[in-house]
Amino acid sequence: MITVLSGGTGTPKLLQGIKEIVDPSDLTIIVNTLENDYFAGVYVSADIDTVLYTMTDMINDETWYGVKGDTFTTHERLEELSCPELLRIGDIDRATKIQKTLLMQKHSLQESVDIQAGHMGITSKIIPMSNENSEIKIITDVGELDFHDFLIKHQSQPEVLDVVFSEVSPSEGIIDAIRNSDAVIIGPSNPITSILPILSLKGVKDALKETPVIAVSPIIGNNSVSGPAAKFMKAMGIEVSSIGVAKLYEDFLDVIVIDNQDNDLEDTLGEIINKVIITNTIMNTLDTKIDLAKNILEGIL
Repeated sequence: MITVLSGGTGTPKLLQGIKEIVDPSDLTIIVNTLENDYFAGVYVSADIDTVLYTMTDMINDETWYGVKGDTFTTHERLEELSCPELLRIGDIDRATKIQKTLLMQKHSLQESVDIQAGHMGITSKIIPMSNENSEIKIITDVGELDFHDFLIKHQSQPEVLDVVFSEVSPSEGIIDAIRNSDAVIIGPSNPITSILPILSLKGVKDALKETPVIAVSPIIGNNSVSGPAAKFMKAMGIEVSSIGVAKLYEDFLDVIVIDNQDNDLEDTLGEIINKVIITNTIMNTLDTKIDLAKNILEGIL
């Protein structure tokens, strides 16, 4: 049994490779919920939906958001009616979100995701990190911003001074899933807004100390592979490098995977983490995703 800690971009790319070499029914995926919120009347859990779509090969892997080949009739009509949306939600994607919104009138988020995954034929266990509503604020040089305002409206341009998020309780089964796993993979998602919220859940770090853990660094050199991770790490006083990632996870991390371009960091990282794997971590084809997944599993199992 393998458990993966996931956000919404880097880790789903890796999941595309993992599910080609691991029986999906042997996978548990714990997904960040920090950024969940209501938009245009529907509940949007972007990271969860990205994982759902990834596991069903529906994901738009050009944007890593929404469904490939989706149409945007509803979104465009809302603009015509002077009711623009902050998020550009496709029609098929919107149906998923409407279904989840309706399910959550009677079910928890976790139960709703279970029902959706069942309808989609997904055999992996997908667990939202929490059923509780949470908040995240990005403190910037232009003021306090909601996460999606920072990311979409401001295009991640403001200087980030701090990142603040609320504490929530873990969903049922998360601690047991980690403890009962043969290994836990921390995917190359944003360490601050995707992975740290999961690590902050009560009992998670202690459980990780009891389980083999391998992490893929989302940083190459001094830059994040995608998204504003570098800005967030800098704002939190964390070195923007694979060394910074290693130090963030060092209390429980057994193996770190870094890109070939960072091979000069091997000795320094070896003083922090027991084992360092150096390989290609840029996942631009299915073959590179599968190769990385193989290296990860060989390095920890």
